[in-house]
Amino acid sequence: MARTPQPRHITLGGREAVALTREEYDQLIASRRQIGGQSARVRVLAQQAKRTEQLLHDLEALIASQGEGCTGQVHTSSTPCAESTSARTKAAGSCLRCELAALLRRHRDPAS
Repeated sequence: MARTPQPRHITLGGREAVALTREEYDQLIASRRQIGGQSARVRVLAQQAKRTEQLLHDLEALIASQGEGCTGQVHTSSTPCAESTSARTKAAGSCLRCELAALLRRHRDPAS
């Protein structure tokens, strides 16, 4: 493993400073540009994650609300809505609302 170069300390005009070679200075500037680009990408990803989290929260609230043909119960796998007993959904096993509710429950962040 390469040893980390130690900066050269100098005194310039009575003030302590660090001397860099031209290559070291160029590497420092390149690293700062890379970090700036990465932090911008992280900021965008954080905003997308917040929007996605809000979308999932709103979707979960919509699914939990009473819909057409529902019995008025919260949609869970143990209490499916009345739509799941119709001929249209018997083949699938349950209605789309119930399936989406189950999917959201499976993928919910355990920390929240």
